[in-house]
Amino acid sequence: MVHGLEAKYYGKIKFSYLDASDPATQDFQRSLGFRFQPEMYLLDGDGNVLQKWIGFVTEEQLESVFAEYVN
Repeated sequence: MVHGLEAKYYGKIKFSYLDASDPATQDFQRSLGFRFQPEMYLLDGDGNVLQKWIGFVTEEQLESVFAEYVN
């Protein structure tokens, strides 16, 4: 589902994937307040968290928030 959204919003939203088990990402995880898998974040261009989702999220839930920020 996420890869489909990535294709749909190509050029408007940059999707990045974080390996939560990679020690090199620990500082970034702490800065986001990461606690559980799965977790998804929508960040602005400055890295500020606009929205955070924990657990299962539907495509519709993601797109409703995307619509607030993407033209």
